[in-house]
Amino acid sequence: MMQMTPTVKQLLIINVILFIGAQLVPVVNLYFPLYFFENPGFRFWQPITHMFMHGSVSHIFFNMFALISFGSTLEHFWGPKKFLFFYFSCGLGAALLQSLAYYYSFHSGVDLLIAAGETKEQIYSLLGQGKINLQWQSILGADFQSFIESFTARAVGASGAIYGLLAAFAIMFPNAELALMFIPVPIKAKYFVPIMVALDLFSGISGSSFLGGNIAHFAHVGGAVFGALMVWYWKKTQFDNNRWM
Repeated sequence: MMQMTPTVKQLLIINVILFIGAQLVPVVNLYFPLYFFENPGFRFWQPITHMFMHGSVSHIFFNMFALISFGSTLEHFWGPKKFLFFYFSCGLGAALLQSLAYYYSFHSGVDLLIAAGETKEQIYSLLGQGKINLQWQSILGADFQSFIESFTARAVGASGAIYGLLAAFAIMFPNAELALMFIPVPIKAKYFVPIMVALDLFSGISGSSFLGGNIAHFAHVGGAVFGALMVWYWKKTQFDNNRWM
């Protein structure tokens, strides 16, 4: 593992401070996670702040381990300014795709409820008060849970930005060997990362997760896609690293 670089170290410190702070000051957990933008709890700063929030010790541990492992390598080659721009861009891209997924799931349910006789005002009023109409379950069927979660979910974690780092690493160092905890044989980055992204895409679409529940799969996909597109663009245009120094 490459020695930790300065910007990665600063990001690590901020993440740890906010994780501890959220345990000591619980109100932080109300205002810093990312809400669906039609939820009354949404605030304009959340697309940034949610990247520094984590739901558990294991959540922050694995994200920070990946940040150190892959981020330090990328910062070494890009420099701090370009790396930081890339990191936040991937995190915002992840938030955008996850929000679009929430939007599709939520409004598909709204359309069905309106067709069944509900009004848009009634639906938003109840959800805004933290309430639901149990009759909605018979109307929406298997989509009821995803409909509710799309409106009420609070997304946290650096995972979207981390997936961007993974995608960049796989493009820049395709033959580097990486390992999954449950697969003892190392896999080259050019295979490892697409497999991880494909699993997230499948889980997001099917609603069946290989990695457990409460995972924003489309955020992972969004971070990886934005990361891959940015690196592809920089390579195509022979981006001048010195501009970011």
